Amino acid sequence: MSVEFGLLGTIEARVDGLPVDVGHTRQRCVLAALLVDANRSVAVDELIDRVWGDRPPQRARGTLYGYLSRLRQALASAAAKDVALTRQPGGYVLGVGAAAVDLHRFRDLVAQARTVDDEQAAVLMGEALGLWRGEAFATVDTPWFCDLRQVLERERLSAELDSVDIRLRGGLHGELLPDLITRAREHALDERVAGQLMLALYRSGRPADALNHYQALRGRLAEELGIDPAPPLQDLYQQILIADPRLAVPTPSRAEPPHEHQNQHPASTTTVAPHQLPAPPPLFTGREGELVRLGKLLTPRGEPDGGSVLIAAICGTGGVGKTWLALRWAHDQHESFPGGQLYADLRGFVPSGEPVDPYAVMRGFLEALGADPTTLPTTPQAQAALYRSLTTGRRLLIVLDNVRDTDQVVPLLPGSPTCTVLVTSRHQLLGLTASHGAGHLSLDTLDDTEAHDLLVHRLGAERVAAEPAAAAELIRHCAGLPLAISVLAARVTTNPMLDLTALVAEVRDTATRLDALETGEVSSDVRTVFASSYRALDADSAQVFRQLAQAPGSDIGLPAAASLTALPPARLRTRLRRLQAYHLVQERVPGRFTCHDLLRAYALELAEAAAPADEAEAALTRVLDHYAHTAYAADRLLLPHRDPLRPATASDGTRPEEFATHDLALEWFASEHAVLTATIEHATRTGHYAQAWRLAWAFTTFLARRGRWADVAAVHTTALTAAARTEDAAAQAESHRALAWACTETGRFDDAHRELARALDLSETSGDLLSTGHTHLALGWLYERQGDRSAALRHDGRAVEAFTAIGNLAGRARALNAVAWDHAQLGEYVTSVRHCEEALAIQRELGDERGRAGTWDTLGYAYHQLGDHTKAIACYEHSLDLNRALSHRYNEAETLVHLGRAHQATGAPEPAKEALNQALAIYLDIHAPEPEVDEIRTLLREIDSTPESDGRDTP
Repeated sequence: MSVEFGLLGTIEARVDGLPVDVGHTRQRCVLAALLVDANRSVAVDELIDRVWGDRPPQRARGTLYGYLSRLRQALASAAAKDVALTRQPGGYVLGVGAAAVDLHRFRDLVAQARTVDDEQAAVLMGEALGLWRGEAFATVDTPWFCDLRQVLERERLSAELDSVDIRLRGGLHGELLPDLITRAREHALDERVAGQLMLALYRSGRPADALNHYQALRGRLAEELGIDPAPPLQDLYQQILIADPRLAVPTPSRAEPPHEHQNQHPASTTTVAPHQLPAPPPLFTGREGELVRLGKLLTPRGEPDGGSVLIAAICGTGGVGKTWLALRWAHDQHESFPGGQLYADLRGFVPSGEPVDPYAVMRGFLEALGADPTTLPTTPQAQAALYRSLTTGRRLLIVLDNVRDTDQVVPLLPGSPTCTVLVTSRHQLLGLTASHGAGHLSLDTLDDTEAHDLLVHRLGAERVAAEPAAAAELIRHCAGLPLAISVLAARVTTNPMLDLTALVAEVRDTATRLDALETGEVSSDVRTVFASSYRALDADSAQVFRQLAQAPGSDIGLPAAASLTALPPARLRTRLRRLQAYHLVQERVPGRFTCHDLLRAYALELAEAAAPADEAEAALTRVLDHYAHTAYAADRLLLPHRDPLRPATASDGTRPEEFATHDLALEWFASEHAVLTATIEHATRTGHYAQAWRLAWAFTTFLARRGRWADVAAVHTTALTAAARTEDAAAQAESHRALAWACTETGRFDDAHRELARALDLSETSGDLLSTGHTHLALGWLYERQGDRSAALRHDGRAVEAFTAIGNLAGRARALNAVAWDHAQLGEYVTSVRHCEEALAIQRELGDERGRAGTWDTLGYAYHQLGDHTKAIACYEHSLDLNRALSHRYNEAETLVHLGRAHQATGAPEPAKEALNQALAIYLDIHAPEPEVDEIRTLLREIDSTPESDGRDTP
């Protein structure tokens, strides 16, 4: 299989062209740090420095080993057979072919290009530069990566300049000129760049511009560095002055098209270079990445005059800054368009009135291009023909702002590939991309850093620094929307008595947030801007937009959205595509939909004011039922022998998801984790107590298996409130036990006792033997963790009695296993084995894999203490296989510790260390309590100190 690693952009891995999940950002840093020195050993300390710099975590080595272990697993699971991550005495080595890493391939291609003729070199340089997908190691900011990034940027620039030299020798000066103008602005003191630009300008018939650029550079060098240009640049200047024939193009190249139209139309024209762009945005900030991407979309890929018209569409929701981005780019690039710039606002989304007729815009363009208005053709077709004629051969930029749809754009497209068209719209304009090959730039809201920079730009650094907490909250409530930030900043600057803290108080409440953003002017009022997009929707799509505001999480998957809207998925997809087309929802992850908070606030307003009375409540009930019923079904796959809840009926239109396998159920919980947490809180807050508690109950198994005890505590604190409102004693007792479980696993034993005392009181008062049995079992585990084995045995014995009395076999087997563990802790190992065998017999009959995993572990411990290490290891391996199949990471780690001790007892240090290191990686990943982490580290030190061990660290 073909393996590829990318460092020249985001850090990524692919096998046969398909992406491989190599983990989160920090884990990707480890991969990149090894790939930079592929096939060479990198010391552990060096890796830590590369990945964390001067701020390593407290357990840096353990964390690093965990990352390395998971990288091995990821590469192995992707069948990356040509890649090997190995430990050597000097550190770690990632063995991989150099051609598989874009950084090394880039360097090899550049080196080859510098040894061959121009024709071959152009191909090699093009391939090398094409490997760059953006900034090297994008989003990584440790000192080592930042320093290396600067080195690579210099290598990239050097390669780009070599490529320019090759293309200049090939007579491609016209194609190069726009990029050279931009590069000269970015590298204002680089004499090599200046020389290339001067030569391209001269060969393009612009010797005066070439000489002026030299004089400007000479002035900058003198002022900033106190030097003159180097002799090669001075020589080029003299050659241009005397029109030295040696500067002519070495070989004939395709002639540039004429810049003046030879009029063949009856309308009278004179050649004019229009400059219609509005003033550049005065407070523009950020968007550097978008400006670069826009430049790439509008850069010719071949002969500049031999292809098609370059078109780019900037699309995004209202108020996101599309027009400002277009104008910023257009003003930055105005030198690249000597034929002029045309601009029109087509008013595609305005609160009142109709979009502008494109032929009315065309008539204005014709006059701007020099056509006599008294002799213009009368039919639209003839006007379009004249428009295409007048734009032919011109280096012309046409900016079409705020367009409604593709039909409004097409008549205004020129016919000459020398022209460039830049479009902005709230619509996605898929038709323009499909029919005319337009590039597409989807403009998102600002991230927190960019939003902060905009606020500082508007108010000044001192004003923002005076109220940092208020500024941060203000930015959060503006959801990164530039218009919202600008409106609030304007309110502050025009009202000296208004501070940021007072403004935050206005925007904190979702119900009144949009009121704080009113300006009284249709062009800048956020609610009015949203309304103009909403009014463009058909009735069915508008209803879906209102209903989506009831989603309790930050995003929603398609199946849940189908329940929320009571629509079949196929029909819902169609309506979601319409909302996406107008940027009222986004699909940032395939199959998951979201919108920013201000749009959600607007949709909630509509749901209250413009929708049928029961529309919102019905949608909310359906989506809560969806999550509660789907989670219940998934939990039954994770823990099929858990005592079931009483059946509940889902509301009409709800379509709960079904899962065929345990793994699919686990994946659903993992993908919906954040949404489920938010749903439990939202359901409780809105009075849907039954759904809140049932969802929390179903969520617990997954959270416990992942060792997410803080989440268990948070979820059941909320669930307990819901259960109390329903006066359901069994539900309250269940939540008290879940809270006690979380407290026990995190060492908060006093809190656990208080929770279990409440649970036992509720259970015994209501006469609920099932709940009583589970509570005694929880008390047994709590006393065991505290070291009181006699008390643990007493409570576990009572649990056996309770489960036996009601005929609950799964509960009886689980309690027998707990009793077996207690006897083992008291030194009664033969009795422990007997109880384990009784529990296993029941669990085999029931097919209770979760129960068997725990009992095999207990049996292994009993055999270990009896000195039968062979049987102990076999039992632990049974337990380990089951826990891994169940994805019960916490129990997996516990069993690995027991297995490591058993191997240690047999005098096998390497298997012992392997098991313990795996356990350590899991504990660190799930943030297990420090005592458990320290226990493993102590064991590893003991093994390393024995004569049989070689003393080496392993991940």
